[in-house]
Amino acid sequence: MSVTGTFFLHGAVFSSWYARLPAIQERLELSPGQLGIALFGAPAGLLVAQPAIGALAARIGSRPIVAAAPLYLGAVVLPALAVDTVTLLLALVMVGAASGVLDIAMNAQGLAVERASGGHLFSSLHAAFSFGALAGAGVAAAAAGVGALPFLAATALVGAVGVAALAPGLLHDRGVPGAPQFARPSRRLAALGVIAFCALLAEGVVFDWSGIYLVTQVGTTARVAPLGLAGFSLFMGVGRLAGDRAAARAGSTATARGGALIAALGLGVALVSATPVAAVAGFALMGAGLSVVFPFTLRASALGGHAAAAPSVAAVSTVGYGGLLVGPPVIGLLAEATDLRAALALACLLCAVAAALTTHLGRGAS
Repeated sequence: MSVTGTFFLHGAVFSSWYARLPAIQERLELSPGQLGIALFGAPAGLLVAQPAIGALAARIGSRPIVAAAPLYLGAVVLPALAVDTVTLLLALVMVGAASGVLDIAMNAQGLAVERASGGHLFSSLHAAFSFGALAGAGVAAAAAGVGALPFLAATALVGAVGVAALAPGLLHDRGVPGAPQFARPSRRLAALGVIAFCALLAEGVVFDWSGIYLVTQVGTTARVAPLGLAGFSLFMGVGRLAGDRAAARAGSTATARGGALIAALGLGVALVSATPVAAVAGFALMGAGLSVVFPFTLRASALGGHAAAAPSVAAVSTVGYGGLLVGPPVIGLLAEATDLRAALALACLLCAVAAALTTHLGRGAS
């Protein structure tokens, strides 16, 4: 279906610039510190864009925003045009904002499609995003000899054509004139925000620190180290494919709670393992468990009604991506004060916190 294809293309296009980041860093001769400053641009742009687009989607519906995705996808070319740290920072702000616009709109569209179908399919949409990201990284690896600018330009063009072809099949979800622009704060919405924060912080920690952990703490080679992230990503995609069926049988609350606990267990296995195989398996298990937590939290945030869905999704998503922003540097600071193994245990604790809060995924609005 069209929304599934949109999730896939979003993952593929917006993961592509990560693959060209080392080449861009080398061309601009940026130090790790300078690159770190520039990288704050992407989550900053995303955090600014998401609440605004949630308000817009509530008023006009998600379909026209998703259908305009070819305009946003071109942003991935901008990092290849940067000439220094400042211009790279600004380029990544635009990339993050474009990703944030499409992220909220396609999630609102996915929730509308799920409501219309009467079944469970939201987790499988996020699986499409995960597999799209894997496909984008694979294509980038295969085209390693192609320069950053032509590669990203071709990626944006293919993605834009693909989304444009899918647009006619999108669901006509009507906006609500006079709908609230922002979600009404509530204890339940705050709890969902905390779950999203914990889940995405744990996910960001794996992306930024799993390879370093496997090299420095487990003693793997540089060739083996990426397998931790690869296993995590693959099993996250597989877990999301199975998540809807699990939720149909056991309910979203029980499935998300079990997933969060499995994620904590998986990371715990990775942290106590003395062998590379066991550590990689632990990260893979963490990916399988964490796979359903964020999608089901977004679904739960939309239970307040159609008019409130997009602003609520935007509110919870924005808090969640805040975890993705602050998690990796916090782990770095803790690792400086203790060691990396102890610092990563924080993500275990936060997965347990997320599990404890999953009771709020039900329809209660207290």
